[in-house]
Amino acid sequence: MKKLFKNGFVRLGLVIAIAGGAVAYWLMPPIAKVESAEIGNGTKVKFKTNGTQIEQFQNQSWNPYFAKGVNMGAAVPGHFPGELEISKDDYMRWFEMIQEMGANVIRVYTVLKPEFYETLVRYNAKHQDNPLFFIQGVWSPEEQLIAGQNAFDPKVKQKFEKEIQEAVEAVYGNIDLEAEEHSGKASGKYVFNAGPYLMGWIVGTEWDPVMVVKTNKNNPDVADYLGKHFQSKPGASPFEKWLAEMVDITAATEVKHGWQHPIAFSNWVTTDPLEHPGEPLVAEDMVSVDPTHIAAVDWDAGYFASYHVYPYYPDFFTFDKSFQTMKNDRGEVDSYKTYLHKLKNYHKDMPIMITEFGVPASQGIAHTGMLGRNQGGHDDKTQGDMDADMFRQIHQEGYSGAILFTWQDEWFKKTWNTMHYDIPDRRAYWYNPLTNESHFGVLGMYPSKDDVIHIDGDASDWDKLDDGDKTKLDMQAEGFNEIWATHDEGYLYLLIKLSESLEFSNESIYLGFDTLKGGNRHAPQLHGKTLDEGLETLIELGNKDKGRMMIASNYDFHTRYYGHLSKILAYDPKDLQDDSGLFKPWKLVVNYLLEHPDARVDHPFGDIEVGDLLRGTSDPQDPDYNSKAMWQAKGNVLEIRIPWMLLGFNDPSSLSAISYTDTGTKEFESVKVEGVRLVPWIVRKDSKEVIGLEGNNPYPVSKLPVYSWKRWEDIDVNYVERPKQSYYTMQKAMREVNQPASE
Repeated sequence: MKKLFKNGFVRLGLVIAIAGGAVAYWLMPPIAKVESAEIGNGTKVKFKTNGTQIEQFQNQSWNPYFAKGVNMGAAVPGHFPGELEISKDDYMRWFEMIQEMGANVIRVYTVLKPEFYETLVRYNAKHQDNPLFFIQGVWSPEEQLIAGQNAFDPKVKQKFEKEIQEAVEAVYGNIDLEAEEHSGKASGKYVFNAGPYLMGWIVGTEWDPVMVVKTNKNNPDVADYLGKHFQSKPGASPFEKWLAEMVDITAATEVKHGWQHPIAFSNWVTTDPLEHPGEPLVAEDMVSVDPTHIAAVDWDAGYFASYHVYPYYPDFFTFDKSFQTMKNDRGEVDSYKTYLHKLKNYHKDMPIMITEFGVPASQGIAHTGMLGRNQGGHDDKTQGDMDADMFRQIHQEGYSGAILFTWQDEWFKKTWNTMHYDIPDRRAYWYNPLTNESHFGVLGMYPSKDDVIHIDGDASDWDKLDDGDKTKLDMQAEGFNEIWATHDEGYLYLLIKLSESLEFSNESIYLGFDTLKGGNRHAPQLHGKTLDEGLETLIELGNKDKGRMMIASNYDFHTRYYGHLSKILAYDPKDLQDDSGLFKPWKLVVNYLLEHPDARVDHPFGDIEVGDLLRGTSDPQDPDYNSKAMWQAKGNVLEIRIPWMLLGFNDPSSLSAISYTDTGTKEFESVKVEGVRLVPWIVRKDSKEVIGLEGNNPYPVSKLPVYSWKRWEDIDVNYVERPKQSYYTMQKAMREVNQPASE
């Protein structure tokens, strides 16, 4: 009995000891350990600049280093960045995936919540032979800078200095940040020292050129900045002197922790030191912020240049002949390659990294670029091909790093050409394929039914939905046996079982949608039939490869905003009359009308159709998978998914749609709707016979069932996280590269 008691006691002691150890592991931060060099005063250095390269101390020697990385945002679907909802489990899973992709560095834009630094330290404690490093950004007081147009405003300087100091202390686990209401800033107790895993600092954000010009103009007599670690060079502009001071403050704050890391300030093409003679817009080439006008004078870790470079913005990438002088590996004239070459040559004596590049995988497009590198309009596979191509070009030109924008899709983002059509404080709650800014990630954040319903012409996945998660529309229409509907955060889904197989050689199928009072009650597509209630939008499937979403001309946001309200797009006033009978292509603007003196040369208004609906499969396991596939028909089964904004919704989560009301301003009125009515019909191409709208005119649309749904909030948002095809393409490209290209 005593022996049993003793054994039990020992076992209990072991359990307590193990449990205690586990608690201690999570309560006691592991010590970050990396191989580093020491300089004279005992300060540690892991990375440093040497001429035009960045080097890493490894195996007791300095070796050339190429930063292969991803930028990482601060939001997941259903949340805005200020809510900082990314969990430790998310970070731990993501770090593994990022390193598996072949990346060696993560770039973050601002101080994240303590969980980021804690998880990175814990992750690297398990990967001491191959740690994952990070670049810490410091967010500048962007709104105050633009509002005040003066970087030397004492309040602006004080705020930025505070941001810098807090960022350094957070990285080294030495601060308790208090929450600031509505600030979007991280808060909490920072106790994990992630400093040894830091690769470098990037101070500031993309600089507004008008602010830079006014700062220079209003502070002409500012003396050269002569700091202990960084100084401005003779000839530096006032803004560049201000930046030298901000960089110096970063260095002075960090050195107190016994470390030095390379430092850069953020920059972009708009304020680069190159001339873009073919750039139409004056503001995009009006001022330079030149990294070569700042020097490290007592900072062994050194100083590098950081630029965000996309292939479609500013417009000179497309129109400037002086940037169309080099050919890429495929023999194509390539303005992106030319620009990279010129920018690298300008920075002859210092390392330079491209810290943002990429294209989004989205239905919407915001800018067009050479070689099809548009800002949007790509499927996941094409996104990967283009991203990998740019990555290789950056490496080939001798840069010290290429940081892809971005890691994860973020639903809260806005884009200049869709921001008038949605509700800002609801953006995070739904997936909008037309807002390209939300879809730059290589880690897809898809709406919740992405892995439940596959658009493939097979109805079996609908059978797996609960009865409460799908609705059979109670309607009788010749040619249509059954129509089912469901929805999620991204789409309205329809399953249509036809009486017979579709023959696109002689049939077109039309799906009309009624959400509001008004719209087209007659149209050429109706071939003489009329409706008692108008349609706002119309889908035509008359081609075996793709379909088309159209919008009633008097509901057409594009014409109303850029024609009627902004007076920059020609239109026929009759188009805006109710029941015009016209359905217009669904378009987005891609560039404004530019005229002298605002532009160097006159540049026409440009728009692009985004209502094309691709036929294909949305099943990621299918070899023919296409992320942009919107419909498929097999036999007598038709499946289709429709992005909410194409139906006129500016927030489906609150059943809000854009109304017909003319507010007299450049703002659209939002109206709550009951749901959506579907009006289906088939047209024989040879005889123009209409099937499905039987009976006397007008056809009673008002008597058709309404598909409706419950309002959802942030806590109701679900999503599917899955690496895109672009992830694996980038994985191949990143694993090919281990060090900078030889110059």
